[in-house]
Amino acid sequence: EVQLVESGGGLVQAGGSLRLSCVASGFTFDRYPIGWFRQVPGKERREGVSCISISDGRSDYADFVKGRFTISRDDAKNTVLLQMDSLKPEDTAVYYCYFHKVLINRHYWGQGTQVTVSS
Repeated sequence: EVQLVESGGGLVQAGGSLRLSCVASGFTFDRYPIGWFRQVPGKERREGVSCISISDGRSDYADFVKGRFTISRDDAKNTVLLQMDSLKPEDTAVYYCYFHKVLINRHYWGQGTQVTVSS
């Protein structure tokens, strides 16, 4: 059974930092790109935050987090991390770990972790 378990969320003041962690199980982790989405209060859809590829570790970021967030992966620990610095109140959201098995067109989500940034 595929599982994605996030942790590391919490309450932080603007300008502060948090590090989110997602531990994966139930699939061959190092064969899949993996990333983070977030659900901002009042917005209907989740928005992509960042993702990281396999092998070369290339990463992509949404414009609204570029220069502030850093994604990384540790394939030996089946873990993907999201280091969030210079947090802003508008970063308040539930953050989800996510990956997609393209061949069977199946999407997998974690349960989410709440990040709240106070002004």
